[in-house]
Amino acid sequence: MLIKRREFLKISSLATASLLMPNFLKAMTFDDALEPNDKILIVLQFTGGNDGLNTIIPTRNDIYFKERNKIAIQDSLSLTDEAGINPALSYFKELYDSGELSVMNNVGYPNPDKSHFRSMDIWHSASRSDQYLETGWLGRFMDEECYNCDHPTQALEVDDMLSLALKGEHNKAFAFKDPKRLYQTSQEKYFKSLYDHHHEDETVSYLYQTLGSTINNADYIFEKSKAKKTEQTYPNSQLGKDFKTVSSLIKSDINTRVYYLSIGSFDTHVNQNERQQKLFSDINEAVKSFVADMKSNGLFDNILLMTFSEFGRRVAQNASNGTDHGTANQMFFISGGLKKKGLLNTLPDLTHLNEGDLIYSEDFRKVYATVLKNWLKADSSKVLGWKNGVYDFV
Repeated sequence: MLIKRREFLKISSLATASLLMPNFLKAMTFDDALEPNDKILIVLQFTGGNDGLNTIIPTRNDIYFKERNKIAIQDSLSLTDEAGINPALSYFKELYDSGELSVMNNVGYPNPDKSHFRSMDIWHSASRSDQYLETGWLGRFMDEECYNCDHPTQALEVDDMLSLALKGEHNKAFAFKDPKRLYQTSQEKYFKSLYDHHHEDETVSYLYQTLGSTINNADYIFEKSKAKKTEQTYPNSQLGKDFKTVSSLIKSDINTRVYYLSIGSFDTHVNQNERQQKLFSDINEAVKSFVADMKSNGLFDNILLMTFSEFGRRVAQNASNGTDHGTANQMFFISGGLKKKGLLNTLPDLTHLNEGDLIYSEDFRKVYATVLKNWLKADSSKVLGWKNGVYDFV
């Protein structure tokens, strides 16, 4: 049976999901539901370098207002006597007040890189800035948790492409945007007919094999995604839809412990405030619906939502009412099971800068170690090679 280029590309697209994680779909036929008290981690990536200083605002710092005379946030929502939060994150303020949100300020790493691609690789792999790794920190977590498993299904990314963060040496997470779309595509008569007539000696036989696996098992993912219908209303934004997908899977008996989502772009060189406000509004409403959904199902204490961005922005605004690539940033942690709430450390020091950039005080790898050890109960030193301790917020 001959295959045309257009047909090859379509097969490749469908098979990508299975290729990203061998045996994943077959694994879904096993009854490996999470135990009732198992912890779940959700990572939300702020792609593009979110401006942390206009997220958690140093409300009494004259340097901040002087260096940002056009874009400084004047109407922040008060968190402490010295700190406020962007008004577009009003629900985060509610979570802060109720003890369900923590903020780690000034997170970064030595010798920071301001390239989007390289800095994202560093955050994904948990490497040093002079170290290049081909595996991600969550991928290595899967390797440690399920080295010889036939069905390593601990992580899912709600996206069309798999991030480095979820690629291990032996195991890889599974990436898909929409369970229904994956299922519908897999059921097309063309694909089924193509698989039935393939020949083992064809140069693309591996695509046929993965195609067959997807056809035979994509319905399982779809069934899990709609097994427990939610009564919660989610916003119609892409992030709202992604969180709704995650919620439906968490409430099913799938054995996934890590979910990965992203939103962007936060690369706000021009007219920053308008762009950041729109993104924050989408995040605020999606998280509000998701938390309400988890609470109504008694799951919020076992959920940890963690955010990060590959770098922050420079302290001073630029000539286009935006900010350029910077260094350190903050991370949010949202859960009903936090041990420490509120601001976990001091605000960034704006009096001591490195050529206009913040000097980090908290290493992101220590944050990862904390989440791995205290939340996921993993051996963080094996996953990260990090032996410098952990924090105690979870």
